Amino acid sequence: MREIPIDKQNQQKPDKRARSLSVLYKARSLMMGRQGNDGWLMKIIIYILLISTGFIYLYPLLFMVSQSFKNLGDLLDPTVAWIPRSFYWENYVQAWKVLDYVKTLGSTLLNSVLPALAQTVSCAIVGYGFAKYKFPGKSILFGLMLITFVVPKQVIMIPMFLLFKDYGMLETPLPFIIPGLLAQGLRSALFILIYYQFFRTIPGALEEAAQIDGAGALKTFFRIILPISVPAVVVVFLFSMVWHWNETYLASLYLGNAMTTLPLELKTFNDSFKAMYTGSSTVTDVNESIRMAGTLLIVLPLLILYLFAQKRFTQVVDSTGLTGE
Repeated sequence: MREIPIDKQNQQKPDKRARSLSVLYKARSLMMGRQGNDGWLMKIIIYILLISTGFIYLYPLLFMVSQSFKNLGDLLDPTVAWIPRSFYWENYVQAWKVLDYVKTLGSTLLNSVLPALAQTVSCAIVGYGFAKYKFPGKSILFGLMLITFVVPKQVIMIPMFLLFKDYGMLETPLPFIIPGLLAQGLRSALFILIYYQFFRTIPGALEEAAQIDGAGALKTFFRIILPISVPAVVVVFLFSMVWHWNETYLASLYLGNAMTTLPLELKTFNDSFKAMYTGSSTVTDVNESIRMAGTLLIVLPLLILYLFAQKRFTQVVDSTGLTGE
């Protein structure tokens, strides 16, 4: 039997060790990726987390849609879980009538869209002033403005109510619109802070070029700064409208019995249903399917707005790509 020299045996050991390390490195690269976060194992973990998080957010909406199409028989049948035997549209017809949907939707938009538009523009002006101008007491005013964000609305609710009562603004949308025009209202401090942080990223060369061309401060803001600030504008408008839409406490206080909104109608949905269908031979009492149909009708405008605004928001972020100096 031929013997392998000792020096060749010693040479084969590093070769085997190198091949083993190479295999381990390739396996690690395949699982974790070259940078440690782009391998198939990390992608599987990320996808599992995203799907789980998405399911947590989508489950209530899917449950609402499923329940809203069930008739009373499917609702009481434990074997019918998600898909009803037949889609029962009468739930939406009854919920539409109970909510008086068209009229209530109009008043809801009046008390949410107009204040949101006013707040979006006014907070942009205030945020631009804090971001781009220097004046005495700027830091103190900015700090006081941020403090207003943590003040509960219950603290100033009664004084504001008496103020609006003295000016004859109650039972109208003015208690929401007027504060919005003055950069006040629901969470205005947060919106000013969003604009402040965004305007600080805009290069000062744009304003200098506008001044050289003879543009004043207002023209520079409305013709140059505001058009390239669409991402911040969209975010502020969405947040403001959603918060005004969902506001029920102040809406019931300011509007009284003169106007109502969809969220307010949802609070009294059971009583309104019983009052409308009292004595009816076909409907005896409100059930969960009818309530789910009414709830879905209330959140549907916000879902549609979010779908369109999300696409628009992605487009404007990709098209601007601003960087600071």
